[in-house]
Amino acid sequence: MTVRERIEQEEAARLSEYAALAAHSRGRDLHEEADEFRTCYQRDRDRLIHCKAFRRLKHKTQVFYSPEGDHYRTRLTHTLEVSQIARTIARALMLNEDLTEAISLGHDLGHTPFGHSGEAAMNEVLPDGFHHNQQSLRVVEFVERRNGRDERGLNLTWEVRNGILCHSAEWPEQAATLEGQVVKLADKIAYVNHDVDDAVRAGIITESMIPAQARDLLGQTRRERLDTLVADVIRQSQGRPQICQSPGVARGMAVLRSFMFAHVYEGSLAKGEADKAKRLLLELFHYYVQNVDELIRDSGEPAATCDPTRIAVDYIAGMTDRYAMKQWTRRFVPAPWAVY
Repeated sequence: MTVRERIEQEEAARLSEYAALAAHSRGRDLHEEADEFRTCYQRDRDRLIHCKAFRRLKHKTQVFYSPEGDHYRTRLTHTLEVSQIARTIARALMLNEDLTEAISLGHDLGHTPFGHSGEAAMNEVLPDGFHHNQQSLRVVEFVERRNGRDERGLNLTWEVRNGILCHSAEWPEQAATLEGQVVKLADKIAYVNHDVDDAVRAGIITESMIPAQARDLLGQTRRERLDTLVADVIRQSQGRPQICQSPGVARGMAVLRSFMFAHVYEGSLAKGEADKAKRLLLELFHYYVQNVDELIRDSGEPAATCDPTRIAVDYIAGMTDRYAMKQWTRRFVPAPWAVY
């Protein structure tokens, strides 16, 4: 018996009847031999951690553009917080932590630079619109490439890809696994709470500004609110074939989320540079569409069949904030004339 087989047997004996067992995965699009030591979900987690798109998350905006302070969240720290919250819930519910972690690590790989401003820019130029969850799926299925391999994508399991696609609050489909449903709620719990923390640190809001209804239902401090939200998911979902919240806690979370949209995400000085960021990315997009030959080599598509719009969006969506600014400066700001 291999180590992987032992782990799979332990999962079957220990996990909930509603857990997604690695041994029962629907598998990968391209067949691969099973690993001696790791389950399929453990391998997916490792591939995501080691991919380039994951590393770039450390320089992508969460809420505040290129903040001066070192303690503001980025897409990477947000991803790690989602993973921690989701794994806590999954462990308590005896679900598959490895699958939960893999979905968590991959859920935001498709986010553009400059947060929602970048998403708005790309939404204007794609005929069917831009959604970061769909782009995250495209990253792991097509854009990324494993080192030394010709085929595109990371060849992840169906369950991980389904969880990545269905994690967004705006996405109409529910994830097929409870692990995917856990990540969807953990994502909302994480960003609402840590964005409050960042907004207070930035002086955009104060704790006293948080609506009384949210504080009464969830708690008076960030720690209390986080504990309430996580504990409520666990209590409400135990022994059930779905992940859910109690009506009161869900209402408190909705009130807090609405408050953040009104005072931070859309209505604060922190978003004062949003139009500039959007315009920067649109100018880059139009440049690359007109000069798509610069990108075809990296896109992996034959020049005769390539879609310039799609290639440009893939390239720009993968940029970090600082790389986007560097590329815009290179193309649209005249360099000083020097004679040596």
